[in-house]
Amino acid sequence: MLARGTAPSPRVGVGRGRANAESQREQPIFTTRAHVFQIDPNTKKNWVPASKQAVTVSYFYDVTRNSYRIISVDGAKVIINSTITPNMTFTKTSQKFGQWADSRANTVFGLGFSSEQQLTKFAEKFQEVKEAARLARDKSQEKIETSSNHSQASSINGTDDEKASCAGPANTHLKSENNKLKIALTQRAAGWTAPTLPVTAWPPPCSAANVKKWEIELQTLRESNARLTTALQDSAASVEQWKRQFTLCRDENDRLRNKVLKLQSQRRREINGRLQIDELEEQCSEINREKEKNTQLKRRIEELELELREKETELIDLRKQSEIIPQLMSECEYVSEKLEAAERDNQNLEDKVRSLKTDIEESRYRQRHLKVELKSFLEVLDGKIDDLHNFRRGLSKLGADN
Repeated sequence: MLARGTAPSPRVGVGRGRANAESQREQPIFTTRAHVFQIDPNTKKNWVPASKQAVTVSYFYDVTRNSYRIISVDGAKVIINSTITPNMTFTKTSQKFGQWADSRANTVFGLGFSSEQQLTKFAEKFQEVKEAARLARDKSQEKIETSSNHSQASSINGTDDEKASCAGPANTHLKSENNKLKIALTQRAAGWTAPTLPVTAWPPPCSAANVKKWEIELQTLRESNARLTTALQDSAASVEQWKRQFTLCRDENDRLRNKVLKLQSQRRREINGRLQIDELEEQCSEINREKEKNTQLKRRIEELELELREKETELIDLRKQSEIIPQLMSECEYVSEKLEAAERDNQNLEDKVRSLKTDIEESRYRQRHLKVELKSFLEVLDGKIDDLHNFRRGLSKLGADN
């Protein structure tokens, strides 16, 4: 015997829901093409291509479950099957690449598009679908709370219905017996004999045994109602507990997302530090090349000075010969012409020496300037390296605390 207000068995509704879910298929709402990547499960840093070429990536909407999914198929292989939740975030990492993390699949998906416009459209659609998923989740929570309140109210009001259901059969049976007796008396007054009433019709079923039986059933129904009320309260407490666990999981997810962002920023800083180190190494190599050039210039100057001394010695010898042999005027004229040519060469060499000295001074100045810049760069680099060491010690301490 069931009390009124008791909910029917949920198996019928579940079967019908499954039949409807199978009969209604998911509908695509947005489609594009992109190269699909997944994060390396071992290193969690490198991208592994999931498709050899650009494949179709689509948003699907499930009408029966009121949910959204991103699906991509490469031939007969499903490479993306990601259900969108309100906690997901699509991040643009470059002009043509974006990514999102799927906690259910325990991976990170990446998409490479052929243009920035396609990436922007996909990101806008992701935000739209995410908002729709959030609204669907809020509506389902409101329905659960409303049904819970309705069940509590029906369980509280169930005792009155039980009382009415218990007293109802006795009163109905008594009324039917009274009507039969009235019909029999009317027929006897009319002059004919009424058929004999069945033996089981009297005494009426509202006897002491039946009343005791109904009281026992009433007590059983009250105990069942109390157990149902307790179970409903436990389920409400479980819902509250699940809500708290969901809030804790969401906070943990936000904390982990912030930690990932911090690690990404640290990675970018390390990359910038490496780039600065490469620039400094290039500058050091340039300084070494300048040093080699200066060494070659010094050797050239020494060779020119040696040649100049040889020319001066030759000039002195020619002058001595002109003094010793005055009779050879023709040779003197020749020597004079050679001397003039040597003086011109000497002048040219002096000009070259002055220009080389000027180049040496300029190279020395550039070298001193480069040394000053190199020293400043090394000081900045030492500061950056100290900051990185401090940041790593802070991360290690934070990891140990966690």
